[in-house]
Amino acid sequence: MVARCHFPPSGSAVSCAVSGGADSTALLALAVAASLDVTAVHVDHGLRETSRADGEVVAEIATAWGAGTLTHRVVVAEGPNLEARAREARRRVLPQDTLYGHTADDLAETVLLRILRGTGPSGLAAMSPQTHPLLGLRRADTVALCEHLGVEPLEDPTNTSPRFTRNRVRHEVIPLLDDVAGRDVVPLLCRLAELAGEDADLIADAASMLDPTDATALSAAPPALASAAFRGWWQRRTASAYPPGREATARVLRV
Repeated sequence: MVARCHFPPSGSAVSCAVSGGADSTALLALAVAASLDVTAVHVDHGLRETSRADGEVVAEIATAWGAGTLTHRVVVAEGPNLEARAREARRRVLPQDTLYGHTADDLAETVLLRILRGTGPSGLAAMSPQTHPLLGLRRADTVALCEHLGVEPLEDPTNTSPRFTRNRVRHEVIPLLDDVAGRDVVPLLCRLAELAGEDADLIADAASMLDPTDATALSAAPPALASAAFRGWWQRRTASAYPPGREATARVLRV
């Protein structure tokens, strides 16, 4: 199974985000099996009564497998956009090069979610194997690995709540698409992400030749290149995880 993953060379020091679920527990196990110097980083959002105990379970598993452990506690208040706010809080405390246990199924869900937001090629690319080394695996693979290792993954009850759009995509939309297409659509959506990533990389390379502070150069450039140049510059200057949206970018370029 390690051969289907995209890990750095043996001996590399890595941080793995480990919630205790099947995917992240499998990531931890596979990173150790790949002979990496692993630190399991757990983020306690304080959203469940069992959250502190979850961190202790993760630390126990990591220690048993010879990995280091680190726990961060963050405060995320209940309210709108809970998933997004929790994700942003998690991003602020995790190391920049943290590895995540997202699988091909997660990638397919993310592609659909971004299509629903009207994203472009860079958004459809969604996840990089450099930080998501398990994209060659399916969710069933991580569950099977945990069973093989005799580890019972932690279950987050929010993963089945229709309150969150991702859960509806996972439990309703993708099964419906499978039925309509008469096949498993996850590999098709992953292929779309790969192709979109190639296009996004090509545009980004061309955009890197533009000076985003030169209004004349931006005005003369094709809109796609001008937008990419500005968005890339904005992310570098603000250290933001996400660039401005299409409408905001268009307003800047009009000015």
